[in-house]
Amino acid sequence: MEGVRRLLEAHVVRAYAPYSGFPVVALVEAEGEVFLGVNVENASFPLSQCAERNAVAAMVLAGKRRIDRVHVYSPKGPIPPCGGCRQVLMEFGTPQTPVLLHGPEGYVEKTLGELLPLAFRL
Repeated sequence: MEGVRRLLEAHVVRAYAPYSGFPVVALVEAEGEVFLGVNVENASFPLSQCAERNAVAAMVLAGKRRIDRVHVYSPKGPIPPCGGCRQVLMEFGTPQTPVLLHGPEGYVEKTLGELLPLAFRL
């Protein structure tokens, strides 16, 4: 876990969050590989991209389709993914998929099902 934490802390500085001042980095473990994403804000706020969705996009680009675990880090503290990101994560995960919410003082572990109990599924 310490290696994952160092990776998250090293990459959060690449987030582009000039408007909110709230940098986030996400790491998705999928089928034996890891994929990173950072949040990228835009002056037109609805066009901003969350770190979690960017990590999932990198995973899909690599041809992976199953999320095994998710890590989210912000220096602002352990924060959960937004509602939209929870739904995107559920598309490739299961209600049992672990989601670790990291902050400077440690992490909290939840499942995707705990974060999104009434997920839309086809």
